[in-house]
Amino acid sequence: MVGIVIASHGQFADGILQSGNMIFGEQEDVKAVTLMPSEGPDDFKAKAQAAIATFSDQDQVLFLVDLWGGTPFNQTNNLFEEHKDKWAIVAGLNLPMLIEAYASRLSMNTAHEIAAHIIETAKDGVKVRPEELAPKEAPKAAAKTGASAGSPGSLKYVLVRVDSRLLHGQIATAWTKSVNPTRIIVVSDSVAKDDLRKNLIQQAAPSGVKAHVVPVDQMIKLAKDDQHFGGQRALLLFETPEDALRAVEGGVPFDTLNIGSMAHSVGKVQPNKVLAFDQKDIDTFGELKAKGIKFDVRKVPGDSPENMDSILKKAQDELRKQA
Repeated sequence: MVGIVIASHGQFADGILQSGNMIFGEQEDVKAVTLMPSEGPDDFKAKAQAAIATFSDQDQVLFLVDLWGGTPFNQTNNLFEEHKDKWAIVAGLNLPMLIEAYASRLSMNTAHEIAAHIIETAKDGVKVRPEELAPKEAPKAAAKTGASAGSPGSLKYVLVRVDSRLLHGQIATAWTKSVNPTRIIVVSDSVAKDDLRKNLIQQAAPSGVKAHVVPVDQMIKLAKDDQHFGGQRALLLFETPEDALRAVEGGVPFDTLNIGSMAHSVGKVQPNKVLAFDQKDIDTFGELKAKGIKFDVRKVPGDSPENMDSILKKAQDELRKQA
């Protein structure tokens, strides 16, 4: 696996490493190297060398640096000169760049490949509101092939997830890169009635993916007559397990439900860090299981799945203690 050194002036590298781990999960062979005010170039170079020495594959190293021409860049460039046939440096570090680098390591084996691939994502991550302040782009030619161009076939469900946060960073980056949807469909009666939340969700869609918000009944209709989607790959997001059960009962055809997060509120117990349940939730998951639905409890693709039966049992025990 390609090792990644995140290099910066001050603690920027530490902070963006933490942010990347929150979104994409803990990563192996990734180190933050910082140049602090009391340190000089040699100090930074020594820390970078020590970081590289911890990597399982020191032949393939990618440096993500905050600023072209600064001391972190200059010192990594000195190291790079002896390995330029395999190592790579990309300056102008931002969070979309880092997340794309993490995702790229799943399918790319060289630092050169990843460096070339992540530049466009880093550029696309720079956006502005109001939108009219953005520079005008030349119109792009319409795609002639592929699912997005209306190729034959019905809707394919690449991920179905319960997540009270709906479309957030882990979905827009980690899961989108993992399952490659062409559509993200938020299925919620309450959100469908809320124009502000609908707009925010549509704006949060990652580049190249369309986001929609539909009520549960509308999703059931789409599932029964989905030919007009032309082979689209759908990532469905439910705010609650109750909405997911309604969809299953209505005929939305999926057999695995990913469980991401369920927010805590009054009357709920929280058996782990991200999932909270009341009795209605527990009963709903029981009904889903009885209908043959399997549960995949993971925040991000790189997490190890947790056992849903154990989580529900713990929640049930805690509710009984409160009674």
